[in-house]
Amino acid sequence: QVQLVESGGGLVQPGESLILSCAASGRTFSAMAWFRQAQGKERECVAAIRWRDNNRYYADSVKGRFTVSRDKGKNTAYLQMNNLKPENTAVYYCAATTGSPISSGLGVASTYDIWGQGTKVTVSS
Repeated sequence: QVQLVESGGGLVQPGESLILSCAASGRTFSAMAWFRQAQGKERECVAAIRWRDNNRYYADSVKGRFTVSRDKGKNTAYLQMNNLKPENTAVYYCAATTGSPISSGLGVASTYDIWGQGTKVTVSS
């Protein structure tokens, strides 16, 4: 069956880096994305990537610090997070779609129809 499994979360100090992985199984997807939800906050898209052409989306708050990438051979998406800040503390979710998203839809939650279980990232000194 189709499934997304996130890994790589944990506790880090401010300024440190972390890499999240999202392994897809069962099939490939048209686009994959990373969302996060902090306690008491709305869910937001952090980054997304379209599989066929590597077209990417980033939230303004993470541009220059986070990088989304994919490995087609491993059917896996990654989120490289550098210079982490306490406000980045959240549960991070991987999402994917089998549809045909346009560039303007990559950062929109309704684009995605399968979600991983989430992995917790805590940034604290």
